[in-house]
Parts: sequence; structure tokens; C-alpha cells
Amino acid sequence: MRYRTRLAEGRLKDMAGHFKVLLVTGARQVGKSTLLGRVFPGLKAFTFDPEQDRFGARADPDLFLDNFTPPLILDEIQYAPELLPAIKRRVDLSDVPGQYLLSGSQNLMVLRQVSESMAGRVGILELESLSRREQAGETDGAAWLAEWMCAPSGFTREAGPPPPVGALPRILWRGAMPGLLDFPDRLVPDYLRSYVRTYLERDVRTLSDLRNLSDFSRFLGLSAALTAQEINDSQLGRELGVSPPTARSWREILVHTYQWRELAPYQGNAVKRLSGRRKGHLGDTGLACWFQRLSTPDALAVSPLLGPLFESWVVNEVHKAFVTLPVAPAAHHWRTAGGAEVDLVLEVDGKLFPVEVKAASRLDGHSTRGLAAFRQTYGDRVAGSLIVYAGREVYRPARDVLAVPWFCL
Repeated sequence: MRYRTRLAEGRLKDMAGHFKVLLVTGARQVGKSTLLGRVFPGLKAFTFDPEQDRFGARADPDLFLDNFTPPLILDEIQYAPELLPAIKRRVDLSDVPGQYLLSGSQNLMVLRQVSESMAGRVGILELESLSRREQAGETDGAAWLAEWMCAPSGFTREAGPPPPVGALPRILWRGAMPGLLDFPDRLVPDYLRSYVRTYLERDVRTLSDLRNLSDFSRFLGLSAALTAQEINDSQLGRELGVSPPTARSWREILVHTYQWRELAPYQGNAVKRLSGRRKGHLGDTGLACWFQRLSTPDALAVSPLLGPLFESWVVNEVHKAFVTLPVAPAAHHWRTAGGAEVDLVLEVDGKLFPVEVKAASRLDGHSTRGLAAFRQTYGDRVAGSLIVYAGREVYRPARDVLAVPWFCL
């Protein structure tokens, strides 16, 4: 597989030059090990396993570290947590940065173990799956999100050559996992089937004492069908025949394994009656299509899921661009009791940046209503408003709103 340059490479190098220990987290198969190997070529690397202690790291962590001189790459560190106290003792004796480069795909377990063992000694970078720009090899240009948030009123973006017909359904249907880049469409379902099986048997079993993985698999499929909707644990429980607390705990497993992203409702003082429910997005649209048995991009193009999946894709793309910012913004959604809503609200430095998503090739007068209501509510705190849509032109449908096609992200 041909390597694609990652937006996170520069930050990874910078962090490794200052932190003694570096932890790269993210979902299974998003390229953590590949990224570490690419940025730090020639380093000795070990990948740990939940079943076998092949290197003796769990049985005798100090002996393992005695046998190999740092810097080392230690992959899937959640399967060898005994190493962390031993690493802490060693890095406390040396101020050399970049001694141990760790990776892990289970947020809850890895972060808890690392925070307990090496607070203040470790830099943490969360790696997402491939962005559209990374897939297309367009990482040399300026970062669009940083440009827009720095000067939203003066932000300009060339639409460039339009993509071929059917490009949007295809990119949503295939998803963004690096391992799929060189796969033909006919093998995408086979890859995703294997991914889900590995995820259930390794990550989910490690985090939970689930006795019936088929029930959790059904829950994951239902979550895929409800992507881009507000979360209702009671509804999820009823659909699956489990209690709301069980549905909530299963949802937390999805979050802690980077398969599910949640946006808290934005609650400012100006509006008292806001929806209090979080909004959920499946982390990969290709997985959502597989769970919904959408066999081709053409099937997705005529599916009612196209709109919700497009919204989830945009939300995920924006999060992927966070690595280009000095500080990641807080991400919310906004909805009033009267029905006004905005799909994504970014907040940083006391400023608000609402983003609306429209799976339409043309925008009409209704397209900017949510953004107008948000600006009317929060006034001067709103620095810039953006609509990402399925059309082909960059223009301003309203004086303070910029519309950009999806392929400009």
C-alpha cells in the first residue's frame, strides 16, 4: 500500500522532541503504527497481543526494557500495561525526549493506565482515519480550517476541478480507513466485515464482560442507522431489548474505542430552552454503510441515509483538521425548542463558528435559517458561519455565510 502523508506528522515530530514519552491513540486500523514507523524510521518496534505475552513484557517488564535500548516503538500498549510503571521509573532518570513512542486503540483503558503511571511525562496525540485531503494527497497546501477560523470574513477558497459524477456517495460508502485505499470496490465489504469481527473479538471483549457479542453487534448496527441524530438511550434499549443503562454503557464502549463521536448541546446564557441531548456520529461512514447493507455507492446515492451520513462525514472531517490548530476547539451541536438548529458549533478563544451541512447540490432560502437564528442569539460572539454542501461552487448565500463544496475540505 502506498503511504499517504498525514496531517499529524508535523505535530508528532514536534511533540516527540519535547516529551519523554509519546502516546498515539485512535481507532483500530487508522494507521498509528504506520505513522510512527514512517516518522521515526529505523526504530525497533514491538506489537503486543491480548492473548500471548510473546516478548515477556507482562511477565518481567524491567527485563524487557533492559534488553532493548530506547528509543522504542511499543504498539498496542494496552495489552502490556505492566510496562508503564517500569517506563515511568526509567524516564524519571533521564530528560532525553522521545524515549518511548506508544500507541493504543482503546481510549478508556490506555488513557487511564497512562494517566495513572506517567502524568506530566507523556504527550498524547489522537490520530483519526484519513481525511479527504490525505486520501487525495493534498496535504501540502494551507490547512483550510485554520485559515477559515483565523479570518472567516476574508476567507476564500477555490473550488478547483469538480469531482466526477458519483464521487460523494463513493467516498462515503468506502469510508476512510487507510487499509482500504488500494482495495477495489468489490472487496470493500469483505474488509469491513473482517474489521468488525476483529473489533468485536479484541477490543470489545477486552473492555467488557459481554457474553453475547451478537447483541453488541446489533447495537453497533443500530447506532449506524441513527448516526447524526440525537441520542436516546431509552429508544436504543427498547429496540434491542436491553435496559437504558446497558445501552448507555455499550455506547460508552463505542466512544472509548473511537467508533462513535458525540457532540454535547451548546448551552449559552441567551437561550434557556435548548435540547439537552447529545448528538452522535459513527466514526466511519463506510462502516455505517456496511451495517446497513448498502452494497454499492449507487445504493447509497438513493438511500435516505445519504443526508445523515454526509453530515457525519463532514463532522468527522472537521475533527480531522483539528490537528492543524494550536488548540482543538470545543465541538457542539445547537437546537432550540422552537426547532432552530445548527449541525456543528466550534468554540475557541470565546468565539463561535457554526457549521451547517446540507446534502443538496443547491442551497435555497431555508439553508441559512439555522445559522441566522444562531447569529441572532449570540451576536458578536459568532465569528464566522459556514455551510458545507454537495454542490460545486464557493459563494456567499448570505452576507455573513460562506458556502463551500464538500471537496474543498
